[in-house]
Amino acid sequence: MLAMPDVIRGFSRTVPQQGRMGNVSLANAPAPTSRTLLEVIRDLDGANTELIERNKTIFFPGDPAEKVYLIRRGAVRLSRVYESGEEITVALLRENSLFGVLSLLTGHRSDRFYHSVAFTRVEMVTAPATSVRQAIEADTSVGLLLLQGLSSRILQTETMIETLTHRDMSSRLVSFLLVLCRDFGIPGSQGITIDLRLSHQAIAEAIGSTRVTITRLLGDLRNSGLVEIDRKKITVLDPIALAKRFS
Repeated sequence: MLAMPDVIRGFSRTVPQQGRMGNVSLANAPAPTSRTLLEVIRDLDGANTELIERNKTIFFPGDPAEKVYLIRRGAVRLSRVYESGEEITVALLRENSLFGVLSLLTGHRSDRFYHSVAFTRVEMVTAPATSVRQAIEADTSVGLLLLQGLSSRILQTETMIETLTHRDMSSRLVSFLLVLCRDFGIPGSQGITIDLRLSHQAIAEAIGSTRVTITRLLGDLRNSGLVEIDRKKITVLDPIALAKRFS
């Protein structure tokens, strides 16, 4: 079942307090770089821009972790593939998300753990892991910037795991739609439009369902006046009412 605090959390932002944290002074912390994460990655030696078409694999589990990725446009799905053949989505990453950083964390060459697929057409900036590591060693503020990006990535994974814990597929779909509203939503006069063209099959694969089931459930939501669908774009007319339906 969906908990209302989770929904409210998804549509709010907390502004961190400045100054001191407990008894620890932040006065001597490294000054943050004025560059964005995109600018940092783009300016590294060996950086490149890549365009990946929808449903194309970016990397497979077991591939060497030689590059770091930053999404400029589009969405990327990360999933865990099990020996049984089952594939579970662990994150749906949005613009400015950083991923593929395992080798930076382990400090040595490692292989990919997840299956990474372009959920939509994706434009990414990539850079060799060695270049990223050198930038961190040369400028500690770059390391802090990368840590912020990684923290966002972890939060997205936690949110997706929460979505998949719902055994009831109706609740799982609602939770997924609310996550998409938070991460890809554009507020408008009618509600929040998810800025992705989503086929029923794509949604089914993301939450471990079937196309037939998703078609039926979305039809129920539309008939109840909770969502509208136009050319594969979903508008959630009232996110709070949608959450209450299954709370």
